[in-house]
Amino acid sequence: MEVFDRVIKNGTIITASDTYLADIGIRNGEIAAIGKDLHADEVIDASGKYVLPGGIDVHTHLDMQLDDTLTSADDFETGSIAAAIGGTTSFIDYACQPKGGTLKDGLRIWKQKGEKACIDYGLHMAVVRADEETLLEMDDMMAEGVTSFKVYLVYDMRVDDGELLKILEKSKECGGIVTVHCENYYVIRHRTEKLLAAHKTEPKYHPISRPAACEAEAVNRVIKLAQLAGAPVYIVHNTCAEGVKRVKEAQEAGQPVLAETCPQYLFLDDSAYDKPDFEGAKYVMSPPLRKQEDSAYLWERLWDGTLQVVATDHCPFSFEEKKRGLHDFSKIPNGGTGIEERMLLMLSEGVKHHMTLNGIVRVTSLNPAKIFGMYPKKGTIAVGSDADLVIY
Repeated sequence: MEVFDRVIKNGTIITASDTYLADIGIRNGEIAAIGKDLHADEVIDASGKYVLPGGIDVHTHLDMQLDDTLTSADDFETGSIAAAIGGTTSFIDYACQPKGGTLKDGLRIWKQKGEKACIDYGLHMAVVRADEETLLEMDDMMAEGVTSFKVYLVYDMRVDDGELLKILEKSKECGGIVTVHCENYYVIRHRTEKLLAAHKTEPKYHPISRPAACEAEAVNRVIKLAQLAGAPVYIVHNTCAEGVKRVKEAQEAGQPVLAETCPQYLFLDDSAYDKPDFEGAKYVMSPPLRKQEDSAYLWERLWDGTLQVVATDHCPFSFEEKKRGLHDFSKIPNGGTGIEERMLLMLSEGVKHHMTLNGIVRVTSLNPAKIFGMYPKKGTIAVGSDADLVIY
């Protein structure tokens, strides 16, 4: 009789494609067998429960330093513990090329941060300029196992269209994929200046400074540049119908465009910014929360596969830190929580929005694993896969 290190017995196994009752035998941290009447010294009875592949959050900002005095509230230790508690067993964080530094510098810094992680993690690499040295380094990143590159169209780390085109072309050449934060920097700057000049400083003006059209324009521009480069592209944290419609049109035309959204855009809307006593600042993130009809549209596009991933953009700051923008909404640190809540929210509420449990596994685990090179070790329940399992 074969004996395993551990057996999870009588659970209903949920993958992106199947639902069935079976035991899971685990040896050396991997799934060694799936079947009936498996034996082990340690048995976990999952009768009446679901067993799912661990969630994978592919968009986090742990220990992210905004300036000399402000760093996101979770480091790799606290953030990864929160992730595990909430059913996420792997994550991919955004490393960043330092100002005046190289991609290798960014990778070294983030690997040091990652030594505190309690679960498996990977890294995207944010590229802040497209000079010859940096483009050549993208090959080195691929050799180091970093296969995805982040580009911002906003903030002081933004790239221009010419730089983005070069990065897309290089990513195609080396076999990586570029992920893009899509907003129009110049529109935001203009609208913010006008609002502040009119003494409109409260958090409720944050979404007005960054309207849906500002995001949709950038989404469309990135899709067109990716088409020119002949490269795949991944649009992060989609918030609005106007932008996702551009994604859907490109996909229907056969262009390799992938896209994610986040729980905050599925479950919240811009009425949160109207909360009194500066409470609206807690919801200041970019892109901002949108209308209820945008949330409804995002759920539809998750259901039909236009949006492949639900990630979090986890980048929390304390309320006291948010108060830096008490008299100027543009100074409120952007970001919110989500790494612990994502799986629970999707499992409890997703079914109310016509998502099956299989569909929820697809957008929280399987698709992230496939897109970012972690499958089949992660993202599914199969012999040979890591035993990253969640009992629900």
